[in-house]
Amino acid sequence: MPTPDTAVNAIADRFWEGMLRESPTTATVYGDERYDDLLDDPGPAGRAAARALRERTLAEIAATRTDGLPVEERITRDMLEVVCRLGIEQADARMDLLAAVDQMGGPQTLLPQMVQFQRADTPERLERLVARLEAYGPFMDAYVALLAEGRATGLTAPRIAVDRTIAQTGRLLAIPAAESPIVESAQLADGDARGRERLAAAVETHVRPALARYLEALGGDYLAAARDDPGLWSAPNGDGLYRLAMRAWTTLDLDPADVHQVGLDELAEIDAERRTIASRAGFGSDIDAYRRHLQDDASNVAANSDALVARAREDIERALAAAPAWFGRLPVATCDVRPVDAFMEKDAPFAYYYQPAIDGSRPGIYYVNTYDLPHRYFSSLGTTTYHEAVPGHHFQIALEMEHPDLPAFRRLGSRLVGGAYAEGWGLYSERLADEMGLFRNEAERFGMLTAQAWRAARLIVDTGIHALRKDREWGVRTLLDAGLTETDASIETDRYITWPGQALTYKIGQREIERLRRELTARDGSAFDVRAFHDEVLGHGSLPLATLARELPTWLAVPAR
Repeated sequence: MPTPDTAVNAIADRFWEGMLRESPTTATVYGDERYDDLLDDPGPAGRAAARALRERTLAEIAATRTDGLPVEERITRDMLEVVCRLGIEQADARMDLLAAVDQMGGPQTLLPQMVQFQRADTPERLERLVARLEAYGPFMDAYVALLAEGRATGLTAPRIAVDRTIAQTGRLLAIPAAESPIVESAQLADGDARGRERLAAAVETHVRPALARYLEALGGDYLAAARDDPGLWSAPNGDGLYRLAMRAWTTLDLDPADVHQVGLDELAEIDAERRTIASRAGFGSDIDAYRRHLQDDASNVAANSDALVARAREDIERALAAAPAWFGRLPVATCDVRPVDAFMEKDAPFAYYYQPAIDGSRPGIYYVNTYDLPHRYFSSLGTTTYHEAVPGHHFQIALEMEHPDLPAFRRLGSRLVGGAYAEGWGLYSERLADEMGLFRNEAERFGMLTAQAWRAARLIVDTGIHALRKDREWGVRTLLDAGLTETDASIETDRYITWPGQALTYKIGQREIERLRRELTARDGSAFDVRAFHDEVLGHGSLPLATLARELPTWLAVPAR
């Protein structure tokens, strides 16, 4: 008879294997090549299989003992239950209908992104990639069916998301097959001209027609049925859907009005810090005047995209050099820096991160958006790099993946539990970078504070649009007032419109990590060990915030008095 811990881990292993079969593209991202010839199934059969997996897992969890479980198995059990229950709730609410239109991660972006993770450098691997391209037609037809279902039920995307997705898909179709980002980014063997030709032919025969069908479906009756009001409140049962989205992203039951007020309070505190820097620079309390001064400073602007990418690499090297004083464990995986693909740059955020491959064949990748280069400032880049790369998401995700004692679900799939832990760590890392002495000058510290203000404004804008019935223009104006550029304020507002609740994860998670650090510092006094704190926060993978709050104080021993 299995012990409780092996029973829980066996359930986790079965669930994770089911997840990889359910989402072959997730397997590819993690370097698991078994399903590289397949695509996910967003249709009825795929949804039914996903629900059955979660129901079966919940039943298996309910049959296990809870007493006497070691801490990691107790956490695994908690996380499986949270992930499965939330998954079923989201399926019942048909959140997939709203996600069928997405200018940042929708089906039109899948293949250009996937070829950056999928190797095609052997005949067998090339065949699997070609098969995946051939499967794109049925995959996109399932999305066309979702659009029709959304139209029939009223669960349609907001018009701005539809407009952006139409424009982005049109840009993709304007690129000849031979120059497609799928072909250009494919990881073929050196000099494999024949492989390149096969991929171009598959793009022409299968990918482009599928994109054209999706574009036609978006631009017809669906566009006419799109929601004019961007907030989720305007959808059927919109208030309930938004509270579900908040819980799915943060794992907490939150009240939109309370979160809105937290954002206002945080923004006021951060503005006081920014006024101090502006005053020391000779601008009195005028934050905007100091910001304009930085924007007009030629030395604060990258001369070209290569210079912006090079600066990000330099910041990562500086952070890695300082890290041993703040962390006892460092990841093995390295972190590369790349520019965002041209077809996505108008819709993509300033920067984002992709995890390394399981087998070490691919590093973590930090993508920097070089679009609108005259308004990409060095004073803003550093804090973003420390969030997305080192010591932020790269440390958090790579250490999680490299953990020797956690089941695959915990090492690779735990971010299914929502984003508040991960994004909270990323935002905490921006403040930590200040403690580490990584900012070169007051301008970069001001950039960090502006990034903090931006995340406080996210609480305001996300709840304002989706629950308090504010419009898009108000959201853009709020972000502009917080210090974002015109380009980023527009992109970010549309991101929050498309991903309800995701923007809350940053500040909600950061506040919880900072609260725990304050409490443990007060408990332990001069014996508090910040390296041990960071090692324990990152030492158990991504966690629900309630689990982190419950377990973290027990991981750090109370010092002897």
